[in-house]
This record gives sequence, structure tokens and C-alpha cells, in this order.
Amino acid sequence: MSVKERNRKPKWLKVKLPTGQAYKNVRGITKSHNLHTICESGNCPNMGECWGAGTATFMILGNICTRSCGFCNVMTGRPLAVDILEPLKVARSVKLMNVKHAVITSVDRDDLKDGGASIWVETINAIRKQNPDTTMETLIPDFKGKLKDIQQIIDARPEVVSHNLETVRSLTKKVRIQAKYDRSLDALRYLHEGGIRTKSGIMLGLGETESEVIESMKDLRNVGVKILTLGQYLQPSKKHLPVIEFISPDKFAYFKQVGLSLGFEHVESSPLVRSSYHAEKHIK
Repeated sequence: MSVKERNRKPKWLKVKLPTGQAYKNVRGITKSHNLHTICESGNCPNMGECWGAGTATFMILGNICTRSCGFCNVMTGRPLAVDILEPLKVARSVKLMNVKHAVITSVDRDDLKDGGASIWVETINAIRKQNPDTTMETLIPDFKGKLKDIQQIIDARPEVVSHNLETVRSLTKKVRIQAKYDRSLDALRYLHEGGIRTKSGIMLGLGETESEVIESMKDLRNVGVKILTLGQYLQPSKKHLPVIEFISPDKFAYFKQVGLSLGFEHVESSPLVRSSYHAEKHIK
């Protein structure tokens, strides 16, 4: 098989254009008010479905990351100064878009003393104040393992706190250059012990083995994670890590059954699943 044939996307990765009145309404609001979501900027395949369910994902702390993960298309470099009005802007966006369940994520801000934890808390509080009926999931960085910063998120009490393991242990150094497998697990354990409902995600197709995927699933269950997402890694550009394998829908279905048998309450597992897929269902 040639390289071109191996890298050709299979038919199950073809995406239908988002439709529906709810999607059209939200799209109209985002354009007319110049609002930004990861859904649009990341060209998420599930955008129409999520917006139709009243879920949207916002990114805080700017759009320049201090880390240079091999899978991520976010710009790497020296971030700009923190926008102190950002929490209010995000809360306003949630209100204008009539979001029922808001997913908040961020770049890594290793340049900040608290990793941006204080802005996280201000954003959570601002959303709650302007949108008292909106539930939240926060997809947080590892804050370099600093428990006092993670504690700030625990004290803010979002309904779900997510931190993605992203890949198996053997590939972590290659895929998440400045991250550590066990540090991520420790962060998730600390969140769980703080009474938080935790969630994590793994990308498949980077060269991991079946046994490694199951080992990582067990590691996540051992630190109390209740919600798991598994999706296909897709190469954002030629400078990013290549796709080693396109995982079949049947294999994803198999991993879902394994995850449920291990005790996860929710397992979203299919090629097009992303971190916030069906996020509104994970708060119960």
C-alpha cells in the first residue's frame, strides 16, 4: 500500500454539512456579534449537532499556547497579556447564544504564575451570574501539577471538570512534549478526591496498541474518572504528527464496551467524537 493510499481518509470520516434551525440561529448570532467558538475555529464535525442541543465550546486565555504538542493546531509562542474583561465577554456570548451547557477550554499558560487559574474562576463565576440556568464543563490544562491552582477549579465547582490524557503512556513524550502522563493522572485524581465529576479523552490512530488503550482506560478509572471520550486523530497539517492508522467504527464500538465494563458511566467512542461531544449528557 502506498503512503497516499494509507493516508486517504476512509468513508466513515466524511462529514455532512451542519443543518437545522437551531444551528442556523446560533450561527447567525455568532456572526452578527463577532463571537468566537472552538466549534467554528476548529471546524468540528459535530458542530451542528452540539449547537442544536444547546452546547457550545469557548476558549479562554487567548489563542497562543506556551506548549507545542505534536497533534494540536493552536499557535505556539509567547502569549499576549491576559484580557481581564474576557470572563465577562464569554459570559455575554453564552447569554447571547442561549447556551444551555457551556464547555470552556483554554490554551496552556505556563507563563502565568497560576497558569491562568484565576481567570478560569472569574469566567466560571461570570457565566453563572449572567446565566444561572446554564451548566458548565471546564476542559482544563494540568497547571503543571500545582495542586493549589487545581484547587481553585475545585472550589469554583463546575458541574464537570475534564482534562484530556490525549494518548497512551508510551506516546506521551512524542505527542504531548511538555506534558507528563502521570501528572495528568494525578491532576484527575486530585479533582476526583475533591468531589468533582471528572472526564478525560484519548485520541486513537497515533500508533498505540489495543492493549495500551485499555491500559490507559484502566488508569483513568483508577483515579476516579467517570466519563471517557475516544476519537480518531486527524493530522491538522503536514508539520503535525502523521496519522498512523484510521481506526474502524467497529473497533471504536469495541472500546466503548470495554470502557463500560470497566465502570465508566459514559463512553463516547467513534471516529468523529471530540472532547465536548454529547457534553450536555455528561452532567447527570
